[in-house]
Amino acid sequence: MNFRTLLGIGALSLSLVTGGAFAATKAEKQAEALKATAAALKRFEAKKPELKAQLAKAPGYAVFTTYGVSFIIGGSGGTGVVHDNKTKKNTFMKIGGASAGFQLGAVENDVLVIFKTPAAMQGFITKGWDVAGGVTAGAAAAGQGGGGGQGASAMADLETFTLTKTGLEAGLAIGGVKAWKDDELN
Repeated sequence: MNFRTLLGIGALSLSLVTGGAFAATKAEKQAEALKATAAALKRFEAKKPELKAQLAKAPGYAVFTTYGVSFIIGGSGGTGVVHDNKTKKNTFMKIGGASAGFQLGAVENDVLVIFKTPAAMQGFITKGWDVAGGVTAGAAAAGQGGGGGQGASAMADLETFTLTKTGLEAGLAIGGVKAWKDDELN
């Protein structure tokens, strides 16, 4: 099964879970995304206080809240905001993921991406983000992000952090993630 097929199946699975829980107008959707971003940043800074200084020094950052379900085939998706620290401009983004393997669960995550260069941030906004491969497993009690629910990775021009908010997901899976500019909200 190729990545596009997995992503499509994952998006369909996610749409069944999220249904019509989204705001109606562009302004409401933007306000909802900004509110979720602010809440997620507070959770990250509570778990890792040194992030506040790192965020202030960075050219910019992105914050996503994702929701996912999995049963053999998994899907996740969500919305987020890329914030440019120099211009104070926000760019609204979407993110989706798909996986296949021995897995079962439902989970809600916050994802933080800190850009180390303005070029990395601009590339993320204009070209999106496409990451394939990897094996994952994580768990958290409802309402708590525990040790298994936190993660971080560093790449050349960006650093990512993940915080599991609710849910339980178990198993081994291989998958991919893609982020893109939300043309409807920009």
